Amino acid sequence: MTVRQQTEQIEKMTFSCYAALSEKSRGRAKEEPPCPLRTCYQRDRDRIIHCKSFRRLKQKTQVFLSPEGDHYRTRLTHTLEVSQIARTISRSLRLNEDLTEAIALGHDLGHTPFGHAGERALASLCPGGFAHYQQSVRVCQKLEKYPRGLNLTWEVLNGILCHTKGEEAATLEGQVVKYADRIAYINHDIEDAVTAGVLSPEQLPKEAVRVLGATKSQRITTLITSLVENSAESLAMAPEVFAQYQALHQFMYDTVYVDKQAKREEKKVEKLIGELYGYFIKKPQQMPSQYQAIAEEEGVERAVTDYISGMSDEFATRMFENLFVPKGWSIY
Repeated sequence: MTVRQQTEQIEKMTFSCYAALSEKSRGRAKEEPPCPLRTCYQRDRDRIIHCKSFRRLKQKTQVFLSPEGDHYRTRLTHTLEVSQIARTISRSLRLNEDLTEAIALGHDLGHTPFGHAGERALASLCPGGFAHYQQSVRVCQKLEKYPRGLNLTWEVLNGILCHTKGEEAATLEGQVVKYADRIAYINHDIEDAVTAGVLSPEQLPKEAVRVLGATKSQRITTLITSLVENSAESLAMAPEVFAQYQALHQFMYDTVYVDKQAKREEKKVEKLIGELYGYFIKKPQQMPSQYQAIAEEEGVERAVTDYISGMSDEFATRMFENLFVPKGWSIY
């Protein structure tokens, strides 16, 4: 037996009957010889970690645009926190931790620069709209290693596509990532908001603090523990815990996510994204060759959307400055 086959045997002996076994995967769009060492989901995880889109997450906004300070979250640190929470849940439920980790690490690969402000801007410009979870799948299927994509398994792609609102993922591992994403961003956004002076801990709903805990660590522990203790064939939390989890989520949308101080730069994002979009629509030949090929194959709007959504905050800002901000010059 190969190492991979031994791992697959261990999965069958130790995993829950509700787990997604590696050897039962629906496979890849393009069939490949199996790896002698890694299961299919381990290979997917590694492909995601080593791709360019994953590296660019380090310079993409989470919530606060261009924060001054080293300790605010970026899209990359958010992704790592989601992965850690999701792995803890999956291991506790004896689900497939490798599948869970691959979905978690890939769930935001298609996110725009400037967080959800960039996503809203692109959605308003692109004729077919824009959703980062759909773009994440497109990144995996086509844009990385263009035009081949990463050729990930069906289960990983499904989990990435269904990690937010709407249809539930087909696997419990994918559903775990959906919970982990919300657990992570609600709690780390509270911490970042306190650091930014946008929020004080005393403003948090008192009942949520009583039930979930006063600190980030306590709240995350409470939520994960409740999920583990109340899940089997499906995922669930204790009713009281889930109610306060929802209340905390609503509180953040009513306060921090609409705070004028936290969001004062977002109008600039609309301007920046809009100007870049208009420029490349008129001059697609100025985009890299990959996106020119997409323009010929799928239309200019699709290509421009792919190009801009893949930019980091820094690259998009620099591109805008190069194209639209006058530069100094000298007379000799």
